[in-house]
Amino acid sequence: MVTVTTIELASEHTDAASPSPKGGKRILMAAPRGYCAGVDRAVDAVEQALAHYGAPIYVRKEIVHNKYVVEALSKRGAIFVSETDEVPVGARVVFSAHGVSPAVHAEAAERQLDTIDATCPLVTKVHKQAVRFADKDYDIILVGHTGHEEVEGTQGEAPDHIQVVNGPHEVDQIEVRDPSKVVWISQTTLSVDETLETVRLLRERFPEMIDPPGEDICYATQNRQAAVKQIAPKVDLMIVVGSGNSSNSVRLKEVALETGAGAAHRVDFASEIDPSWFDGVETVGLTSGASVPEILVREVVERLAELGFDDVEEVRTTTEKISFSLPKNLRADLMAARGASSSHTRRQPAADHTC
Repeated sequence: MVTVTTIELASEHTDAASPSPKGGKRILMAAPRGYCAGVDRAVDAVEQALAHYGAPIYVRKEIVHNKYVVEALSKRGAIFVSETDEVPVGARVVFSAHGVSPAVHAEAAERQLDTIDATCPLVTKVHKQAVRFADKDYDIILVGHTGHEEVEGTQGEAPDHIQVVNGPHEVDQIEVRDPSKVVWISQTTLSVDETLETVRLLRERFPEMIDPPGEDICYATQNRQAAVKQIAPKVDLMIVVGSGNSSNSVRLKEVALETGAGAAHRVDFASEIDPSWFDGVETVGLTSGASVPEILVREVVERLAELGFDDVEEVRTTTEKISFSLPKNLRADLMAARGASSSHTRRQPAADHTC
């Protein structure tokens, strides 16, 4: 039988856990983990759109970067497409949590699509920063990963002003028109430490570069990385539950290795766990990316119990209480149909949501 105990730590605390009271194999489970507010909002938007309008509901790109979630929503009637021109004229389409460029909005309008914009509000904030600084004719350095949907959407707000830098190794390639009018912004799901190093090197080149107003790397990304840093020095092996195209999940594995984990593996599902990973392992760390429903973590815990790791200690560095309202037009339709206040249009958070 799996037993779970929880300890509360400040994120800067270094003593992540005490030895297992059983003296045997154990799991240190990071908290916070899993769904962030933006992901929960986006998935809820598709679920409620399906329930209210009926299938099919088209979704441009993956609503969030998680195989399980996409497959679960597909079974309910969501149709995922790569580009807007794959959506039938006049149909209803949801834009993913990662955001889209103005060109995508324009194409949707031309096709007379009924759009539900599930862009995370924290991504929208970065879009607005890009527009604001482009209007002031700044050179904008976007720290992020070329080809990621969030970066494409942000860059599309001001393509003539934005350059993407993928990390410290690309800083020397950046050229600007006026070193006194440079600002940096970032993708929301990056490694905090690597981003700080990139910005440090950028500032060496452009001493007058200004910072964005507020932090661009989102609270959930920072919190999940901080939690991993707490437990990584204590574990022989870290398992990160999350998909390969999930930037924040990939970063969690990197952070674990950089901060002391003996080894680290990323899995989508418990079935991917290889028993050979655990030779000589006494303590396993466990976390999940911001697009991962808790049911997948539970399945990993059950699989680890089969391998003898049945003592689970949850190490919590902070408690997240942030939530976002549904997209405005969807919320209005739900309120009109139900005669309810907006507070009644969100599902209640629950660990057993399957997506």
